[in-house]
Order: sequence, then structure tokens, then C-alpha cells
Amino acid sequence: MDSAIKEKVLAVAGSGRNAAEWTAYFRVTLGLYYLAGLMTSDTIDFKKVDRAFNQFIYHTIGKGHTITSVLQFMSGAKVVPVVSSPRFAAAFSEHCPDVPSDTIPFLLQLNLGVAKNISGIDVAGPLLDWIERQTAPAPDTVEAEAAAAVRAPGDPPGPDVL
Repeated sequence: MDSAIKEKVLAVAGSGRNAAEWTAYFRVTLGLYYLAGLMTSDTIDFKKVDRAFNQFIYHTIGKGHTITSVLQFMSGAKVVPVVSSPRFAAAFSEHCPDVPSDTIPFLLQLNLGVAKNISGIDVAGPLLDWIERQTAPAPDTVEAEAAAAVRAPGDPPGPDVL
């Protein structure tokens, strides 16, 4: 964890309107960076990575919070209002371009899958519903793909293409 990531996390957190929202934005942004960092073919020294994240968390929001508690927060229903917030989305897109916003559903699904494997608890609920809504194709896309699939090669384009 470098100082640039810390600054980005704090910038997103700073867009929260009150202490509770600031903390939620902090947790989600930091958790997304942690999960995005797992997307590598390099070997990860989890003790070293977790120590760096935990130190940053401790120095920022205090005792009793760890990367584990951040990831737990991100696997529950309380994360949905954060990732659904237009203010959070705008701040995250502005300050964290190295973690593309369109990867948020994937990263949350990854975290949810790990939580399920560890706890054995069913993951159905508001977060999974939100993830599915984000990853489902838009109705217009489904209709256009279905219409395109019906056309034979060489047919003129349909009115949806004009």
C-alpha cells in the first residue's frame, strides 16, 4: 500500500456527508483496492499486505477495525447504499481511476464468494441482488442481441441499427 492509494481512499471518504458515511466510504474504497490488488499473477504475501492495510486502518479510524472487518462490511447489506450512492460513484470514479468503476460488481462478488467459502452461509440477499442487477444486460441490449441473432448473414440491418 503506497501513499497514493492512501490519498485516494481518503479523498473518496472525504466526500461523505457525516462520520458514518465517511467511514462507510473509507471502508468500501479501501476494500475495493484490497480486492483489486488480488487480481494479479504475482505471488501475494498476505501477511505483509494485510499488515500494511491494517496499519493504515488503525491510524485512520482507530482500534477495532481491520481489513477483515472491512471485507465483512463489504459482504453485507450495508455496502449496498454506499455502492448505489451517486456521490460515492462520482468520487470513486474521480479519485480512483486505477480501479475501474465497472469492476465493482465483480470485486464485490469475489468478496462474497470468499465469505461464503469461509462461513458456509448462503449469500442470497440485498448485495447479491444488487450485483445481479449491475451485471445483467440492459433490456434494450437483450432485445437487440435477440434481433441480431435472428437475422441471417447478409440480411440488411434492422431498424434498430439505423
